[in-house]
Amino acid sequence: MKRIASLIILIGLQVSLFGQNKEKTYLLVHGAWHGAWCWNKVVPLMTNKGYKVIAVDLPSHGSDTTNASSITLDDYVRNVTETANMIEGQIILVGHSMGGIVISQAAEYLGKNKVSKLIYLDAFLPKNGESVSSLARLIESSLPVDTSRLTIGDGLIVSEDTRTSIFKPEVADILFYHDCTQSDKDFAHKNMSRQSFAPLGTPVSVSDGIYGTIPKYYILCTDSQDLDKSILPTRVKCEKVVKIKSSHSPFFSKPRKLADILTKF
Repeated sequence: MKRIASLIILIGLQVSLFGQNKEKTYLLVHGAWHGAWCWNKVVPLMTNKGYKVIAVDLPSHGSDTTNASSITLDDYVRNVTETANMIEGQIILVGHSMGGIVISQAAEYLGKNKVSKLIYLDAFLPKNGESVSSLARLIESSLPVDTSRLTIGDGLIVSEDTRTSIFKPEVADILFYHDCTQSDKDFAHKNMSRQSFAPLGTPVSVSDGIYGTIPKYYILCTDSQDLDKSILPTRVKCEKVVKIKSSHSPFFSKPRKLADILTKF
């Protein structure tokens, strides 16, 4: 109840201070090991343009102190749908990386009357029955074998119960943040959280009649070192695919460019 009350206050403040002349409300969903903090540069750039913007902390991330070992995809999706339903009018869901799976399932539950657009930022864009893990395997199988390349697996420190992991900062710097400043890297190292494996392996259940009818847009980070996701927007219909020459974290390295792209969809 305390978290919901805080969200209501936060949304009320943002709506009253920003976006009074805009109809769009953006709900930003972070990726694995991250939190709402990753959008810290982007949110003020968008709100200064007059748009309403909410960045959420998924359960066990950022300021949410829920134990990660018990977290499921349903917990993530419930957080997003509850937040969305406290916002008046339609919303645009934006998902980064793993957040693409979360916004896809949330959109199926919220429906096209609530969600006007889905924006995938170098994110996992699923068909029905697909998950982060299955899409990662699909991407890996489409690429030439390169045993010298670092992978996400190289960055994981898995918990004793094998339910969660934390990410090695030195590997994150290569796979996520190679074009970011040292201060941004240090900020990320300090804030990255423990990640539950369950949401990564859980397939979405989405339909052509709901999820399939919501317009989708894709922002492809062409210098991303974690996975080349260029195949994903070719498998699911997207209204537009925009490329940005950046790492997997343009919210740090190119926030102004990213804000401009998001607000032009």
